[in-house]
Amino acid sequence: MSRSAPVVPARPTVRLPWPDRPLPAGRISRAVACGLLALALTACGGVHGTPGGSGVRDPYFPKAGNDGYDVTHYGLDLAYDPEDRHLGGTAEITARAEKDLSAFDLDLKGMDVEKVSVEGRAARWSRNGQELVVRPHDDLEEGETFRVTVRYSGTPQTLTDPDGSKEGWLPTDTGALALGEPAGSMVWFPGNHHPSDKASYDISVTVPKGLEAVSNGEPAGRTTRGGRTTFRWRTAEPMAGYVATLAIGDYDIARSTVTTTEEDLPVYTAVAPDQAGPARKVLARIPEIMEWAEYNFGPYPFSSTGAIVAGEGDAEYALETQNRPVFPGAPGTELLVHELVHQWFGNSVTPKSWRDMWLNEGFATYAEWLWEEDNDGDSAQETFDDLYEHGEDEHEDLWDFPPAEPTSAGHISDSPVYERGAMVLHKIRQKVGDDTFYDIVQGWAATHRHGNADTADFTSYVEKKAPDEDFTTIWKDWLYGDGRPEHP
Repeated sequence: MSRSAPVVPARPTVRLPWPDRPLPAGRISRAVACGLLALALTACGGVHGTPGGSGVRDPYFPKAGNDGYDVTHYGLDLAYDPEDRHLGGTAEITARAEKDLSAFDLDLKGMDVEKVSVEGRAARWSRNGQELVVRPHDDLEEGETFRVTVRYSGTPQTLTDPDGSKEGWLPTDTGALALGEPAGSMVWFPGNHHPSDKASYDISVTVPKGLEAVSNGEPAGRTTRGGRTTFRWRTAEPMAGYVATLAIGDYDIARSTVTTTEEDLPVYTAVAPDQAGPARKVLARIPEIMEWAEYNFGPYPFSSTGAIVAGEGDAEYALETQNRPVFPGAPGTELLVHELVHQWFGNSVTPKSWRDMWLNEGFATYAEWLWEEDNDGDSAQETFDDLYEHGEDEHEDLWDFPPAEPTSAGHISDSPVYERGAMVLHKIRQKVGDDTFYDIVQGWAATHRHGNADTADFTSYVEKKAPDEDFTTIWKDWLYGDGRPEHP
């Protein structure tokens, strides 16, 4: 922000909350003033609700999400033209009011809004940064289920995260890739984009014939007409917006089946042609990894699995997008394990806030250690000891902050969250022994299946499952303590 000499302020104006020209402040009629007041309070029109808040006051992303309602379902009808990078969409969002509402916010960054309706009636709306503020024709009562429809279009943005990585809508040579952690999903559909609000999804995507469009959940049909193909995907289980994905482009699609402890599980993989050889070799281990993960962490929480392997340069990092994680090229086996185990820890058991990120990454990282231990590699104890003694050689920030308290939004994906988070789990395992440890891990995944949890929930659960043990030192030194703890 640059500084400049002070200027004489312009004559103030007040804008009406509906389309019209601004009026000079001194010429606002009593009737207009009464109408404005009615929007905010309860005078002049029997308005009983209050506006829902913008943001849920997340400690690291305070503008993310919105207060006053809970989304239960997203219906997205999209069309994308890779040549001019234009996305057109209609989002039909079903939600439940958690209090009497006169207005509510949706997260939507960029894009041009064309029309908004609530329960089929045109609604007033305005834009304020990433907020789309919707004022329904009638107040919404607490407990009421309502449907808001937003028609929008434009060129979705690519965002730069506080840590410098790219997310949101990533154009590729043949299409686009949507990655949403922590807030990028708001560039391609409006919603309540915070992990604390999960919903089911139906996503329909129309693209030029010859391209593929892959999303979360299971395929629900495809049709081709007039040189364009529409792909439909359905996610029945609750999903946080940040793990929603859409991959459009030239992909080789494969379908197979994994036999799990409960049922035959469909496997859908989409691989960019330039990654086909090495990717298919490692993806062939998905059945083996899924069987191993179910044995250790309990029944798989979703109705399909798989992977999306992007082309060279299309993405910078892997992400645990629900049902089928995204990889920036052919992954190694440990990375595949990491992202698949996130389906239990992160996608099914989802953090209440971004402060609880270690509950995602600590578990997925420790799963890598356990995989190595069970496949003739280093034991988890050896990995722990090596990190303790030499961790700063490869992870210079390992002891910079405790895993449960990252110092800022730009550090929620740093080494203390991943490696030191895994070290916390190993300390628990050391304390209680393998039998109780796996009871804790499986019970945690089952108790909070398809829900949200935070660090306090986890520590309370561990103490409940092992009531005769004292975890004070682990919580104090390893989970919340500054610097490198003393290694007993």
